[in-house]
Amino acid sequence: MRILGVDPGLASTGVGVIERTDSGDWCLVHCADVRTNERQPMPERLARIHDLVQSTIRAHHPDEMAIESLFFARNVRSAVLMAHGRGVAMLAASEARVPISEYSPREIKQSVVGNGNAGKDQVMHMVRTLLKLKNPPDSDHQSDALATALAHAYRSRLPKAVGKVIESTANAEAKELLAKAFGRGRKRKSR
Repeated sequence: MRILGVDPGLASTGVGVIERTDSGDWCLVHCADVRTNERQPMPERLARIHDLVQSTIRAHHPDEMAIESLFFARNVRSAVLMAHGRGVAMLAASEARVPISEYSPREIKQSVVGNGNAGKDQVMHMVRTLLKLKNPPDSDHQSDALATALAHAYRSRLPKAVGKVIESTANAEAKELLAKAFGRGRKRKSR
């Protein structure tokens, strides 16, 4: 089972492919990103994003794709620009007949970190921990793409009743790992 995660955007789009191992864990297959220049014409920028997703699909043959859903931020212009990147990424998957699932940023963070309001450093730490990576991904966009793939792996494969039990256990484990990594949760010395 291989899952392609996509962190869409017009300025930068990240992709990450994960695969289930024989032991049932998930491992990194590939991650990359593309940055576009705002001085380039819009069609060129969109073509670069489409090419990244399309070449990733051709090279790594994912069974499914997960992508961050569009959220309406205070800045409408940012949401519209993100929608362009999402559109061409989804087009590339559709052309290759790869099923697509969407997750909100909050759902992704909740699935991977156990906290829907987690910061980028916490997401990157958990991606590194869950995929047993020696080094973190090269960019936040790659990390977010891998987090999106992991969220799909955790949310889509479990029956609802079992999923809630496993998700709450995973959330507790994620919080414990974060507490250790960021020095929280230690007992304070009494004075």
